[in-house]
Amino acid sequence: MSLKYTIAVILATGLSAGNSFAADVVHVGRDDFPIAQMVIVPPTATTYYLSGASAAPANPNAAKDSPDYYGDTKTQTLSVLNTIKDRLAEQKLGLEDIVMMHIYLAGDPAKDGKMDFAGMMDAYRQFFGTKEQPNKPARTTVQVSALAGPGHLVEIETIAAKTK
Repeated sequence: MSLKYTIAVILATGLSAGNSFAADVVHVGRDDFPIAQMVIVPPTATTYYLSGASAAPANPNAAKDSPDYYGDTKTQTLSVLNTIKDRLAEQKLGLEDIVMMHIYLAGDPAKDGKMDFAGMMDAYRQFFGTKEQPNKPARTTVQVSALAGPGHLVEIETIAAKTK
C-alpha cells in the first residue's frame, strides 16, 4: 500500500491521530492525469446517481439526421457536461462532487466508425482537473455500437457524493 493511499484511507475514515470528524470525499490520483485512480466516499456522504445524459441539439436548424444537428464528439461532450452541471446545481452540488463517471461513445461516422476519444478528452479537460475545479472523478470510457438517439455520439452517467 502506497503512502498516498494510506493517507487517503486515514483521511476518509477519520482515523487521524484518534480525532473524530466528518470525513470528506477523497480523490486519489496523479496530479498530471485527468482521472482519479480511486475516490473514497465515507459512509457519512449522501450519494446521488444521475441517469445518462446526452447532448442537446448544437444546430437545431440542421436536418435532424445530419451530423451537424448534435455536432461532433467534442461538441456533444461539452453539451452533456453542461447538462450534468445544471442537474447537479439543482441539488446544490457541483462537478467537484462527482466521484464516478461512465462515458459511452458511439463510433463517429467521420472517423470511420471509431470513437473520438481525443475530442471527448478535449471537452472533459475543460471541466475536471482545472485550477477552478481540481477534483477528478474515477472514470470508465467505452465505445458502444450505438446510443439510443440517432446522431448521439456521447452519453455520460455520473455518481456524485457529498458529506453534510
